Amino acid sequence: MDIFLQQIVNGLTLGSIYALVALGYTMVYGILGLINFAHGEVVMVGAMVALMVMKALAASGLPAPIIFLIALFAAAIACMALGFTIERIAYRPLRNAPRLAPLITAIGVSIVLQQMAMIIWGRSYHSVPQLLPSENHEFFGAQITELQVIILIVAALTMAGLMLLVNRTRLGRAMRATAENPAIAGLMGVDANRIIAMTFLIGSALGALAGVLVSANYGIAHHHMGFILGLKAFTAAVLGGIGNLGGAMVGGVLLGLIEALGAGYIGDLTGGILGSHYQDVFAFFVLIVVLVFRPSGLMGEKVSERA
Repeated sequence: MDIFLQQIVNGLTLGSIYALVALGYTMVYGILGLINFAHGEVVMVGAMVALMVMKALAASGLPAPIIFLIALFAAAIACMALGFTIERIAYRPLRNAPRLAPLITAIGVSIVLQQMAMIIWGRSYHSVPQLLPSENHEFFGAQITELQVIILIVAALTMAGLMLLVNRTRLGRAMRATAENPAIAGLMGVDANRIIAMTFLIGSALGALAGVLVSANYGIAHHHMGFILGLKAFTAAVLGGIGNLGGAMVGGVLLGLIEALGAGYIGDLTGGILGSHYQDVFAFFVLIVVLVFRPSGLMGEKVSERA
């Protein structure tokens, strides 16, 4: 029972991060019908920029939580600028091109960002300073750290705030109108280019938050960290229903739980043949199952009409 509860805690923490990244995928897809495969690299850039700021301020004498917040703010600004640049240079010129063209471009942007990050920060794994409290607490036999609690709370508040933004604000109405039909939204006075740019900015800021949280949780950051994380978040978005914000949240949490429980019990189920390091298998197995049996995801895919 202790192992089960521990894996639930680990799964919820991991799933919250997946959900934050998946929201970036699903927001862009909901409006443009584009899978932004470069989003994982945006997450990686957020983690690396935050790490640079943390190291630069290490000897400043500022309290550790203040340094963390400054690093998070710097990461968000850097990722928003990167997301805006990617949309403006790589995707906007191909908006009316065949759908395969922006997809290939997204993969190309992902590779370019990986290589640039390797040139800037090197191939090595970088240790992330422990700036947030990480004391262990026992919860019905399971160990949960204060950092995990912070991740769960921040993720929940962020996702709730995004839902309020999309469903209760003028910007959110414009985003939903653009997703439904950009041409008609334009006739109603909605600047589609501005709304799409704002979508990339918001998604990139969420990616920066996820990158900082995941690097703080595991204590490491490296130039390749966004690739697998991005693929898993994409799987979470497909699981919940790509284009559906609620689906991305549910899919992220479910995928985190599936991975954690699988990693905890795969050794027992296979007689020790497979270990916990095979946990990545579960994410892609889930992707295959969902695509075969329910391509629209658990909560349904939101498909917008294109003029």
